[in-house]
Amino acid sequence: MSTTVYLPRDSAALAVGADLVARRLIDDAAARGLDITLVRNGSRGLFWLEPLLEVATPAGRVAYGPITVDDVPHLLDAGVLHGGEHPLRQGPTEQIPYLAKQERLTFARMGITDPLSIADYEAHDGHAGLRRALGIAGSAVVEEITQSGLRGRGGAAFPAGIKWKTVRDTPAAQKYVVCNADEGDSGTYSDRMVMEGDPFMLIEGMTIAALAVGATQGYIYIRCEYPHAVATMREAVRRAEAAGVLGADILGSGRAFHLHIRKAAGSYVCGEETAMLESLEGKRGIVRAKPPLPAVAGLFGCPTAINNVITLASVPIILARGAAFYRDHGVGRSRGTLPIQLAGNIRRGGLVEKAFGITLRELLMDFGGGTASGRPIKAVQVGGPLGAYVPESQWDIPLDYDAYAAVGAVVGHGGIVVHDDTADLARLARHAMEFCALESCGKCTPCRIGSTRGVEVIDRIIGNQSRTHQITLLRDLCNTMLHGSLCAMGGMTPYPVLSALDHYPEDFGLTAPDAGATTR
Repeated sequence: MSTTVYLPRDSAALAVGADLVARRLIDDAAARGLDITLVRNGSRGLFWLEPLLEVATPAGRVAYGPITVDDVPHLLDAGVLHGGEHPLRQGPTEQIPYLAKQERLTFARMGITDPLSIADYEAHDGHAGLRRALGIAGSAVVEEITQSGLRGRGGAAFPAGIKWKTVRDTPAAQKYVVCNADEGDSGTYSDRMVMEGDPFMLIEGMTIAALAVGATQGYIYIRCEYPHAVATMREAVRRAEAAGVLGADILGSGRAFHLHIRKAAGSYVCGEETAMLESLEGKRGIVRAKPPLPAVAGLFGCPTAINNVITLASVPIILARGAAFYRDHGVGRSRGTLPIQLAGNIRRGGLVEKAFGITLRELLMDFGGGTASGRPIKAVQVGGPLGAYVPESQWDIPLDYDAYAAVGAVVGHGGIVVHDDTADLARLARHAMEFCALESCGKCTPCRIGSTRGVEVIDRIIGNQSRTHQITLLRDLCNTMLHGSLCAMGGMTPYPVLSALDHYPEDFGLTAPDAGATTR
């Protein structure tokens, strides 16, 4: 009787040798006359254990990791195919504390199914939301999303239901649904994990969105540095069309939705929705002025619903289990769950899906286990390269859009990058300005020129050249960028700079009283 074993095909697992382990496992099992069925699943998101081998046993899956090529024969000697004891044995996968303490709604299938098997997807509640959406009016779908409290997971946190209603209520012969999968923030990978590990969930979410707003065409704009995600999504779309869950006649309903995959242009600013639209239209990725909003005049001038991967991937479970089920998770106006990504100098880096309201301290200590270096944590950047540095005094604030906004920080896409006490926050602030200067589309002066001047001013502060005057100048410059930039590229670059200055004045050669006003 064949034993089913699982080894991820996720990019993170591939980067540490998963393909080599898979080849050795197949070869050694064959040489020993052992019958195995190898499933290349998505990653569970426990990256410090990758490659993570799972073995199906009568009592459930048993995990072993991290596995190297040289470990394979020793694992087979130890009876790994029967869940045998070994130093790399992690026990039943679902009981690993890192995983057991999560609330996986969006990532419920991640690491469990074969990413490109529609049968496997449907065996784990796939397409339940789509079938319900096909049986109700589009307006009812929009209302369900509105009542769920789902907000955009790409960073702006705009209510998805309001956006969809605007697109639905705008008359047009053609409407579009566009998925922004240009995941460029440092320390983020949840979008990539969805596309590589559960692509049919994203397709289902986009199809439901199309039914809701009246769109018949959709695009997924995928970061060009994600070749495995691009390949997986293209194959998933092909299989979905062949199975009739996408295309001219969705599940025999007579409703149509055609989905296209596009590789992004390699520019960070193309993650901004209007620059992305320009790129999709074959133009240079430059930010558009608003109004008009993309929901009214977006792709090719037509009403367009734009959401990021995690937003759209959250839709199927909302339709399948109802708005109230999803809304019951979270706090305040931050409802549902957020896939949080732990990265940087962290002992146990990986994906943690939790309801809003968990604290940064819980994430860093209970899940992350502190720094990989063993040194104290000094600063934590939350929300990508344009997010604020959060000091320990704020680690007990609930992870919530509004609570973070109140202290001048952002939740963003849920990326968390950890720095230990050797980090120099003045140089990290300089990096933020330099990053903006390199990635700016150049359309507006505060972003284009302000970031360049920002690098120069911080260099003078570090060099102790008229330091007090330069601090005042830096704050004035940040104020101009905050309020004068056309988009979040320039408008958010001051967040890391001001938070570094406010909370770590000693790194700028200042004592706390000299640091000046706070960010708010």
